[in-house]
Amino acid sequence: MFIANMKPPGQFTSIGGQAVIEGVMMRAPHFIAVAVRKPNQRIVIKNTPYLGLAQRFPVFRKPVLRGIVMLIESMVQGISALSYSANIAAEDETSGEELSKLAIALSIASAVVLGLALFVALPHLLTALTTSSQVTAKSPWFHLVDGVFKMAILLAYVYLIALMNDIHRVFQYHGAEHKSIYAFEAGKELTVENARPYTTLHPRCGTSFLLFLVVISIIVFSIVFPLFGLTQFSTIPFVNHALMVVVKIFLMIPVAGLSYEFIKMCACRMDNAVFRAMIWPGMVLQRLTTREPSDDQLEVALASLRHVLRMEKEGSASTEQSPEFEISELGEIGVVAAQVAEFPEH
Repeated sequence: MFIANMKPPGQFTSIGGQAVIEGVMMRAPHFIAVAVRKPNQRIVIKNTPYLGLAQRFPVFRKPVLRGIVMLIESMVQGISALSYSANIAAEDETSGEELSKLAIALSIASAVVLGLALFVALPHLLTALTTSSQVTAKSPWFHLVDGVFKMAILLAYVYLIALMNDIHRVFQYHGAEHKSIYAFEAGKELTVENARPYTTLHPRCGTSFLLFLVVISIIVFSIVFPLFGLTQFSTIPFVNHALMVVVKIFLMIPVAGLSYEFIKMCACRMDNAVFRAMIWPGMVLQRLTTREPSDDQLEVALASLRHVLRMEKEGSASTEQSPEFEISELGEIGVVAAQVAEFPEH
């Protein structure tokens, strides 16, 4: 899925990001930077020191566990960055203020409940209603049909929200984030001209993660439910299916961890045709969640990446800088002498 005459980079970076309202958040091992385009066309950049659970507690660096922790931390940081960017982009009287910890917790809880209802409970219910009495949760076919419903709901959800003008622009910033990361991984100077030719599709994208979350859940559910006798809790069909949904919700935690490991395994081996083929469906799905960005949007993504790299290079000295500042163009953030080998994706 790489564009013509462009090979996968020799090494992928651990630095990643997320599109926000009129901007991009970039996260490095020790810092987070959020760059947002204001209505007056200036770019405001906020930097925050970052110390993840895996850095404080080595146990969370273990495979599967690290993926679960990363997912939770990404949700917290993502919602906080979205709140900040929405205020900046609107330039209202609360501009720059973030959600409180309670508000972030409630937002995450609401998102999790909605996600579990749409992608766990609803597909199971539809599968139970559309399959015959001979196709029970003991059969892999039940979980395959469940997975088909999950994927259909995911595609419909993404397609519908993409029709919103604001979300379309977020998807453009998503593409800008990927192009910026590609330029860094290729060892190019972080300029709009250097980032522009790259594809908007990246193997470590969260969209690919969602796809493999569905695929791996099919495999795990097909094995776990019949193996541990988790298919017959009650003689009352509704109660039985409700309890199976509860089990699935708990199983989604290790499934998320396994999906994270799968993405990392493939992304770090993109020079191998087998792993490129395995990651290909996720790259195709990204065509729904990324759009070709404008040069102005690329400039914002590159500003975020340049600044987070600068903070990483300067270390503790960067904490003495203003936590928020504005620039009128990318050139105001000097070129940062950073290499992808300093921030490798292991």
